[in-house]
Amino acid sequence: MKPDNTLILPGWQNSGPDHWQSRWEALHGYRRVDQHDWMQPRRGDWIAHLEDVILGTEGPVVLVAHSLGCILTAAWAQVSRSTARVQGALLVAPGDAEREALRPVLPSWSPIVRQRLPFPSVLVGSRNDPYCSFERAQGLASDWGSRFIDLGECGHINAESGLGDWPEGHAWLLELINL
Repeated sequence: MKPDNTLILPGWQNSGPDHWQSRWEALHGYRRVDQHDWMQPRRGDWIAHLEDVILGTEGPVVLVAHSLGCILTAAWAQVSRSTARVQGALLVAPGDAEREALRPVLPSWSPIVRQRLPFPSVLVGSRNDPYCSFERAQGLASDWGSRFIDLGECGHINAESGLGDWPEGHAWLLELINL
């Protein structure tokens, strides 16, 4: 699989230069799906853009989602006719858009789509994620049919978690790429 067939799906506010997604993009040539509005994301717009990127990519793709990118993956899979193009998805630290504190800033993202994903997936959750409880992450993994990985106490599994290039996560991605 060509590196640019691995699509990086950041969450709300995008992923900064020290985030493992940005580091993987620089190190491995993966391609970020740039949304037009990172600060006021609208579910329909993000779904449409992801669909356009996947349709414009030759061959199968693998999705690498963080936070709201995980919620996007499930929402896109529910409405797309292109899901057979996805070889797998690495879903990291889903952002719980149904939390009371997040609903006002992410109004179009509730309810979270809970149907089983039609492609293999791995969901990595943290026991102290401020944006999604551990139990909620486990529940999403179960609903989506994802293999669940407990990363312990790693916060939101972002730049502040100090993961650097996060080789452990990259190994899980390579498992999906090599299916």
